Amino acid sequence: MRISILSILLSVSALSCAQEAPKVKHVSKMKPATDLKNVKVANAEDPICKMKTADYLKDTVSYKGKLYGFCSDHCKKEFEKNPEKYAQNAK
Repeated sequence: MRISILSILLSVSALSCAQEAPKVKHVSKMKPATDLKNVKVANAEDPICKMKTADYLKDTVSYKGKLYGFCSDHCKKEFEKNPEKYAQNAK
């Protein structure tokens, strides 16, 4: 009886270790297709994190006819959640 229980436990353990690890989708660190250094935006600093957009412009979004610049995709997505709030505070 003990041997069969031990055999079952070992079999289950071996099968669980043999399962493939879940694949993680990594974010690509590719350069943007266009050079954003010469893009003119309505804000001098990122409205989310307050970094200077002239130095760290990585992404943009158009809102009410104005182009806003962001240091990262994270800040851009945060702006898109509530653009009215951040557009009012944009410098």
